[in-house]
Amino acid sequence: MTFMPDTRTRPFASRKQQNAAFSLGSLIGLWRQRRALATLDADALSDIGVTRRAAQKEAARPIWDVPSHWSR
Repeated sequence: MTFMPDTRTRPFASRKQQNAAFSLGSLIGLWRQRRALATLDADALSDIGVTRRAAQKEAARPIWDVPSHWSR
């Protein structure tokens, strides 16, 4: 039996779709990081040089409040 590769062309995602997918993945990653930051104990926060108050403030930011360097 001979293997016949699929030679049909497949549509590629548009640039807008690629950016939307990247943005959604980035937002989910940011949400997870903020959620994890909120659960760190005092020793872990001390290790990364963040105060409890700063960690709580960062964790409370809404998902759409992204770092300024993201908007290019």
